[in-house]
Amino acid sequence: MSYFGTDGIRGQFGQTPITPEFALKLGFAAGTVLKRAFPKKKPIVVLGKDTRLSGYILESALQAGLNAAGVYVHLLGPLPTPAIAHLTRALHANAGIVISASHNPYFDNGIKFFSSEGKKLADDLQDQINQALEKDIVIDKPNQLGKSFRVDDAQGRYIEFCKSTFPYHLNLQDFTIVIDSANGAAYSVGPAVFRELGAKVISIYDKPNGTNINEQCGSTHPENLQQAVVKHGADLGIAFDGDADRVMLVDRHGKLIDGDHILYILATKAKKAPRGIVGTVMSNMALELALAKAEIPFIRAKVGDRYVLQALEEQEWFIGGEPSGHILTLDRSSTGDAIIAALQVMRVLVEQNTSLDELVKGFQLFPQVLENVRLAQMIDPFADPVLVDAFAKAEQQLKGRGRLLIRKSGTEPVIRVMVEGDDLDEVSQLAKHLADQIRKQANIHDES
Repeated sequence: MSYFGTDGIRGQFGQTPITPEFALKLGFAAGTVLKRAFPKKKPIVVLGKDTRLSGYILESALQAGLNAAGVYVHLLGPLPTPAIAHLTRALHANAGIVISASHNPYFDNGIKFFSSEGKKLADDLQDQINQALEKDIVIDKPNQLGKSFRVDDAQGRYIEFCKSTFPYHLNLQDFTIVIDSANGAAYSVGPAVFRELGAKVISIYDKPNGTNINEQCGSTHPENLQQAVVKHGADLGIAFDGDADRVMLVDRHGKLIDGDHILYILATKAKKAPRGIVGTVMSNMALELALAKAEIPFIRAKVGDRYVLQALEEQEWFIGGEPSGHILTLDRSSTGDAIIAALQVMRVLVEQNTSLDELVKGFQLFPQVLENVRLAQMIDPFADPVLVDAFAKAEQQLKGRGRLLIRKSGTEPVIRVMVEGDDLDEVSQLAKHLADQIRKQANIHDES
């Protein structure tokens, strides 16, 4: 059985596999695998978390399991996920572990591993950990147990790293920025980075209590940030998610600037154009057309930063991301980093002495309508000739002006219908029509 999904292990705390018992066994299994992979010395693992209440329990259980396997653990405390990736490299650790469920509600949690390079753990090591989880915890030599250490300057190290990605001869002293930390992992380091670079920072949702992470705030709920930017007359707003690997921006007029806007800015407005951009199947067609006009190559990966990273490495490009605000700048960081992505946009603003709304002037996202079709039992829409014909007709209707994306959910009997185009009424009607067609055909299959 594989416990790992595309983004580590995730679920509701208290339910398998996100339980103290499983975390203890996972720590021991991971430690056992790391000891085999690095036999010459006791392996080192850095361990960080976001601000969820359950993080304290999972941290203790993982720490105990790793120590029991003979691994040294460096405890970082609450820090953004990309900070754990960076400090794994900076502290020359053999692996990094972050306890977080990213943008999910507080009652969820997750466990994600990083390699010694600060990247996603290799599949073969994940497979070995899965195999080790099937075995009991057996401690042969108590004198070979590992120890744990608190890294007291972890926040300062990460703040300095973020600042190092911004040109030393530039500053942000002309900017007033509202920062929404989602009551999450960036509640302290996020505002600090921008203050230390000279900005006047108005910090909101920066008082985590263990249960208010992502609650009507952050990158998944930017409405209050949009209002705050206008209220304070700020130059822009920055919203992180719970573990600060996603970012959304807000311009001075309160307009939302999402991941596609950010990729557009970094691709077309920076001093040096990138070799190419990696988006996903969810990236807006307007981005694809704008990059084509600028003669910048663009390819789509599957949804998920793991696949964006894989495509970037295959192409030897540096910049990619998702509309959700998960932006990778591999020439700055080994993983998606919300703070660093925001700083790269700020660099363009300073160098061009302009405003955020001016940077995206003329770049208009196509209307995008999503219909989730919940079924009694999942069907394969591409195995039904009637549906295949309907999809083909829709694609022909949108040719050159939009696109169609049909996806089966991997976790529930839901088919997602996304229609995108230059006319909102048209795409709305088309999405509803296709969703109705899927429901009709599903009923026919059920009756038969």
